[in-house]
Amino acid sequence: MSNPTVLSIVLAGGEGKRLMPLTADRAKPAVPFGGTYRLIDFVLSNLVNSDLTKICVLTQYKSHSLDRHIAVTWRLSPMLGSYVTSVPAQQRTGKQWFQGSADAIYQSMNLINDEDPDYVVVFGADNIYRMDVSQMLQAHINSGLDCTVAGIRVPRQEATAFGVIDADANAKIKSFLEKPADPPGLPDSPEESFASMGNYVFTRKAFVEALNDDAASDTKHDMGGNIVPDFVNAGRAGVYDFTRNEVPGATERDINYWRDVGTIQAYHAAHMDLISVDPDFNLYNRKWPMFTEQVQAPGAKFTLRGNAEDSIVSAGCIISGGDVDRSVLSPNVVVDKWAKVEESIVFPGCRIGRNAVVRRAILDKNVHVPDGVEIGVDPEHDKARGFFVEDGVTVVPKSFPIPSP
Repeated sequence: MSNPTVLSIVLAGGEGKRLMPLTADRAKPAVPFGGTYRLIDFVLSNLVNSDLTKICVLTQYKSHSLDRHIAVTWRLSPMLGSYVTSVPAQQRTGKQWFQGSADAIYQSMNLINDEDPDYVVVFGADNIYRMDVSQMLQAHINSGLDCTVAGIRVPRQEATAFGVIDADANAKIKSFLEKPADPPGLPDSPEESFASMGNYVFTRKAFVEALNDDAASDTKHDMGGNIVPDFVNAGRAGVYDFTRNEVPGATERDINYWRDVGTIQAYHAAHMDLISVDPDFNLYNRKWPMFTEQVQAPGAKFTLRGNAEDSIVSAGCIISGGDVDRSVLSPNVVVDKWAKVEESIVFPGCRIGRNAVVRRAILDKNVHVPDGVEIGVDPEHDKARGFFVEDGVTVVPKSFPIPSP
């Protein structure tokens, strides 16, 4: 088929409970990442860079900041038929919100009917990676199957934490296993397993039929738990090996990088992947850029011998005599004299006072750390002050009032 028509659907309605308190006031895909981005920018950048520019983002949970970010940032050319649009739950099929990821698409069937695509790409909104989705689409078309699932190779002993794809040597899926105790190895690498990335390509006709059948059944209406297994049981599903994906500008270190940032520890670790001289994930790849809204602010300023090492410091920041080490600072952060920021993630509008210490912490927006206050040094003291502490990382909620010592 020449020049197939494709509709991309991004599932962005997740609550993200394991990322609390960062998701207390925003949907998970709207959580800031890497200084200037939101989590959703990575999947949208991958789709746009892949020339898949008809994109619907399905939203539900606390979606205001996400909707605003999409409306302000992701403005494609309507003259070329391109768009990124957020679609809230519309209750088109009854007086209920989305009952699951499959139900979200079923309730939004008008999007598929209106666009009339040959294929439907369904991707999640909250992982960090680069991917040329057009290569996965072409692999799906070549396979002649109705469903293709993106799989990433992981050590077999670690695959127990994922949905696992058991495929034969021809990439046809034999079974789809949810967090199996004994994950199956790969035909060409017995000590590795395919973990599902939660990214799918479907042939439109078969996909619509599957959604209709699922809607009429008593299921959880979940893409990975119901729709994909139905295709697997019918012998109509294949796996796309993520290691086959070739992205321009990828380095030997960050090729095939993929991180699920569903927990505070994983979110913090993914930031630490950004900041070394040779980063595990290179934000500076100009051949496959990550797009976002750029804040209108002057360049970062360093005064009074302020210093930052192995860090990302965004526009509008002022490092006024403080020291920043292995950290990511979002726009308009101020680090005052003699303050120390170490292995931390600081959201926009925060101010860190004189002699303050912020260590292995995440500060949500507009947090003011008073002079001399220590965060992340004593976990029990952090908990007593109302901060969240998980796996050695302290999280201070948005605009949280911190008393002076």
